[in-house]
Amino acid sequence: MTTQLIAARNGKITPQMEQVALDERLSPEEVRRLVEEGTVVITINNLRKFRPIGIGKNMRTKTNANLGTSADEQDIADEILKLRAAVEAGADTVMDLSTGGDIQAIRQEIIRNATVPVGTVPIYQVACENIAQGKRLEDITAEDIFKVIEQHGRDGVDFITVHCGVTREVIARVEKEGRILDVVSRGGALLSKWMKYNKRENPLYEQYDRLIEIAREFDMTLSLGDGLRPGCLADATDRGQVQETIILGELAQRARAAGVQVMIEGPGHMPIDQIEANIILMKRLTHNVPFYVLGPLVTDVAPGYDHITAAIGGAIAARAGADYLCVVTPAEHLRLPTVDDIRQGVIAARIAAHAADIGKGIKGAMEWDNNMARARKRFDWDYQINNSIYPPHAAEVRASSKPADDSVCTMCSSLCAYKHGGVGEDNGNGSH
Repeated sequence: MTTQLIAARNGKITPQMEQVALDERLSPEEVRRLVEEGTVVITINNLRKFRPIGIGKNMRTKTNANLGTSADEQDIADEILKLRAAVEAGADTVMDLSTGGDIQAIRQEIIRNATVPVGTVPIYQVACENIAQGKRLEDITAEDIFKVIEQHGRDGVDFITVHCGVTREVIARVEKEGRILDVVSRGGALLSKWMKYNKRENPLYEQYDRLIEIAREFDMTLSLGDGLRPGCLADATDRGQVQETIILGELAQRARAAGVQVMIEGPGHMPIDQIEANIILMKRLTHNVPFYVLGPLVTDVAPGYDHITAAIGGAIAARAGADYLCVVTPAEHLRLPTVDDIRQGVIAARIAAHAADIGKGIKGAMEWDNNMARARKRFDWDYQINNSIYPPHAAEVRASSKPADDSVCTMCSSLCAYKHGGVGEDNGNGSH
């Protein structure tokens, strides 16, 4: 079975590459070349059909929204509502991170209803099934892990997070240096515990070639997970984080050599002054494959508002070279997100991504803002609302406080600067 990467190496422009080229205002040949060099991935399982997207160099910064049940809340219907809210708000992809209920059924239902790429973290299902069978996490076997990964591929999962860089050596480095929050990644913590108890290496690292074979069969993109990402500002840019990234860069090369598409996941929580240097370093260590970041969150003291802390860090990270932002909701650190939390998180991440795209010079990014500015000058409220980042909210705000003179807003009313201070051509409303 061929993959997008193998096709690109053979000089073939696939229908998926053609669609990505159209959406990104690039030539099909440029997209093919970017896929071939590994700086762009097209995340689409060969068993699924939907409008493909490209993630990486010269492309619009993409956003991912996390869905999924927990042990406390297991309503599949709620997760489908979250899926629809995420896509409606403009999320480019979603991930099912379910850890409660019938995880396979939930995943299959999300895939059936999704019109965008779907990602998963297979180790979550492995852990939950072991616990349901009355076993300890330490009793997980390599066969358990790879059986579930193959199952995800057959279900049509487009990309999987796999914590292959959490090795015994890296864990030892973290322990020697010390952290406030130790390991905050669920997958990273699980594998760390397993390795300590069994005194064996991480199966995802030890049997990496087996993982590659499964991914190649379905053209599942490997998202090499940051199991040792910093969970607070104080833990950022330590030896464990950097060592893990070095290993992920090496593993990315091995996967690409076998024709498997790869992206790398990055931090996390991070002081604002460290973000740019981190992105540059991480991209260099991983040979410029697409880089996927959670935030970074720039402060630890804003629970309830972490969609904002993540958007601040995400804009800086994307401007510095990150290609893909993970949505952080207002519920982060507090509870499972609601439908509205998902919506707010997606919108915040999209604002960050777009702001970065303007700075990166992505085709069409500044044009959107220029058109909005012209609409404001001519008092075209319909255009402003319909072309905003999230039109339903803009329409609701406008309708909640409308002046007698419908051409202005209640902020300035008849003192509107556009009516009195214009120096350009007549805007068609007689305001000059």
